[in-house]
Amino acid sequence: MEHIRMPKVENVRLVDRSSSRRTQVGTLYLTATHTIFVGKGSEDRNELWVLHSLVCNVVKHKASQSGYPILIHCKNFQVIQFIIPQESDCHDVYISLSRLSRPEKYEELYCFSFNPNVDKAEREHSWDFLDLKAEYSRMGLPNKLWHVTPINREYRVCDTYPADLLVPKSVTLPVIVGSSKFRSRGRFPTLSYYCKENHATICRSSQPLSGFSARCLEDEQMLQAIMKSNPGSRFMYVVDTRPKLNAMANRAAGKGYENEDNYCNIRFQFIGIENIHVMRNSQQKLIEVSALRSPSMGEFLMGLENSDWLRHIKSIVEAGIFISKAVAEEGVSVLVHCSDGWDRTAQVCSVASVLLDPYYRTLKGLMVLIEKDWVSFGHKFSHRCGHLDGEAKEVSPVLDQFLECVWQLMEQFPCTFEYNEKFLISIHNHVYSCHYGNFICNSQKERKDLCIKEKTHSIWPHLWENKLDFMNPLFKPDQSQNQGLLRPSTAPYCFKYWRRLYNRFDRELHPRQSEIDCLMTVKEETQQLEEELALYEQKMAVLDKERAKTLYMQKGVLDSKQALWSLPLDTSLANTPQDYIGGFIGGAPNVFTLQQGERESGELCLFGNKPKSSDADNSDQESGVADFSSHSSGEDSLPSEDSVKDPDSDETGPNRA
Repeated sequence: MEHIRMPKVENVRLVDRSSSRRTQVGTLYLTATHTIFVGKGSEDRNELWVLHSLVCNVVKHKASQSGYPILIHCKNFQVIQFIIPQESDCHDVYISLSRLSRPEKYEELYCFSFNPNVDKAEREHSWDFLDLKAEYSRMGLPNKLWHVTPINREYRVCDTYPADLLVPKSVTLPVIVGSSKFRSRGRFPTLSYYCKENHATICRSSQPLSGFSARCLEDEQMLQAIMKSNPGSRFMYVVDTRPKLNAMANRAAGKGYENEDNYCNIRFQFIGIENIHVMRNSQQKLIEVSALRSPSMGEFLMGLENSDWLRHIKSIVEAGIFISKAVAEEGVSVLVHCSDGWDRTAQVCSVASVLLDPYYRTLKGLMVLIEKDWVSFGHKFSHRCGHLDGEAKEVSPVLDQFLECVWQLMEQFPCTFEYNEKFLISIHNHVYSCHYGNFICNSQKERKDLCIKEKTHSIWPHLWENKLDFMNPLFKPDQSQNQGLLRPSTAPYCFKYWRRLYNRFDRELHPRQSEIDCLMTVKEETQQLEEELALYEQKMAVLDKERAKTLYMQKGVLDSKQALWSLPLDTSLANTPQDYIGGFIGGAPNVFTLQQGERESGELCLFGNKPKSSDADNSDQESGVADFSSHSSGEDSLPSEDSVKDPDSDETGPNRA
């Protein structure tokens, strides 16, 4: 709080960037962690909260008729403009924000003061949400070819590497130590990804300290062991992600790249990804283009072309394609390095992993990939993201480019990724906000020394709890094209400007509802309809059971009636054959046994000598006797529909006159 000169300023105007005429008057508050603007008015009252960790720079402009403007540029590409009535207040706010947005030590970051309502046990459990040992186990490691070496448990061999590292089982500890001494920053070759189908691997390291002619037998033995750990291949690729000219220039400083004459069975390949300084300048030009107000088509396209941003994205994707094809199609292991092995190496290994493994195209898979290849392997988050006040030349959008490469792949394969672009943007925002402790410091050792797990919270459980917001409604995991290697096109027209990242705060540039939001709404409605359908099907099943029960009871009543009719007839109760036949036709059973048929036929024949009252009666009687006699003629014959005639029928029998 000692850095806050003016904690509260009244009658501040918040300017809408899309139209300078639209402003909102309110009160500006400065706290230790946030800048807060509270608008006045009951109808359109709103609040704007800006984390000081997200502030990139603060600019004070010349006075205008309405006051003194101050412009805040954020690392998530949000631009906020305030107009403060008094010059002295504007100056105090400017000085305060400039200091609050540039913390000098880690303890000043927001993650150390962020205190959600969770107990200590729950906080510690949140850090166990991702388990890298389980991830290596999913790959099939350790096995008879690869094992975990304990050599870096105390971070003595390489203080920027994780404690647990996978190396070929045939490699001895002296070979590892010798190789680390021959590599920049001690970052010796170690495994990043293992393809258990063909035993091909992606390994990573830093550049060798070869100079113009130096060599190291231990380093040569290390690469030979990596090559032999893949029984299906007789050589391996060594990929230098730098432009060849840059790698050759490093030779003058005693560094450089591998000499193919000294290493057996390697094939060397340069990729040509530019360094962090070129990338920083490129993104700055892109941001300037995205901030243009009402640019013409020519201005926008020319600015985008001059930034070279999409060309850099294309080169990273092409490097990932080369490595993924080498592993999946050729079955060849690859060693990847740049200068120090924590920027371009992380980009290329991660992109190749996304292309190779469908698991990394899922929500949890991408979390694991970032935790493994970026956090664990020592990407310099604090330097590259500018978390602390330091040298501006160390800042570079390295992780931004990886996330954009994934987004470009999502655009080409919209049904292949479980997550949507909101997930990528949310990760980008949290990397810079310092809201959680995952992306603090430059290595695993620094985080351990700073007790990050004991003092801060992990971002991954928070994202997982809100995973419904990050689901891709088009995701189809069972499709054959979504399994295995992705083969994206690198034609120039396949790379797009990521509007929702760079211009997501410009409301006028977006439709009222995005395509993803529409699809998510349709999916939710479809799910509700499916739930209602399932409920109705359950009700119908209950009704079917009740109907079946009713029919069963009715059938029982009919069976009882049939049993009564199947009893032997008492001839004394039948006054005339006409009475008997009429009663029989009204309730006769459908099935007769042979004995019943013969008995009834015999009983009917007794009435043949009885006097007839009329010809009609006689004809009916004879017809009835003849019909029943025909039933008893066969042993298994059953009465047909024509064998019993309705006495009221208009049809005439064969014996009728």
